[in-house]
Amino acid sequence: MEKKIKELTLQLLYLTSWQEDDLPENMRRSWKGYPFDILNELTDQDLIRGSYKAKSVYLTKAGIEEARRLLDENDINDDDR
Repeated sequence: MEKKIKELTLQLLYLTSWQEDDLPENMRRSWKGYPFDILNELTDQDLIRGSYKAKSVYLTKAGIEEARRLLDENDINDDDR
């Protein structure tokens, strides 16, 4: 169950993310209103980055790629990206 929660969290981080002008093209920002233990695991896997004090995180290139793979696997369309 924990694996699924982590996968779903990554997908939600991606789906609610946005691109900012000051970020590299291969990173996106998202609010981190998710369980901190899951966010810590995603950080440990270098799928997201961010300060513990910040209210948002950055999805890394690897995080974006994994989120897209999981969305495809779950037949979730992200054509708006």
